[in-house]
Amino acid sequence: QAQLVESGGGLVQAGNSLRLSCAASGLTFSDYGVAWFRQAPGLEREFVAAITPLGNPYYLHSVEGRFTVSRDNAESTAFLQMNSLRPEDTGAYYCAARKKDRGGAYVHSRSSSYYPYWGQGAQVTVSS
Repeated sequence: QAQLVESGGGLVQAGNSLRLSCAASGLTFSDYGVAWFRQAPGLEREFVAAITPLGNPYYLHSVEGRFTVSRDNAESTAFLQMNSLRPEDTGAYYCAARKKDRGGAYVHSRSSSYYPYWGQGAQVTVSS
């Protein structure tokens, strides 16, 4: 059974950094694209970043240049390095995954409904 587990959240001051990890099990990680979403209280879940099975990254405009998404297929883990954090980055961060199709193709999406597998979330709080 596929499982995703996030770690690395915490409380930091604005301008500092955090690195989130998303450890996968029960699936062939290299066949999956991974996305990161976040949700602040009272707001809808929003796309933050994603990395395809081939390693192509995508970002929310407001995090470009500050966040870096990466993956280590040997460790079945994806990462989200977050630098120059801002109070508006506060929220619960979730990783999600979707497998390539039977033909080996993968299409990136920023929609949360596209991803069938989800982690439990990691809280990131940035104080001003």
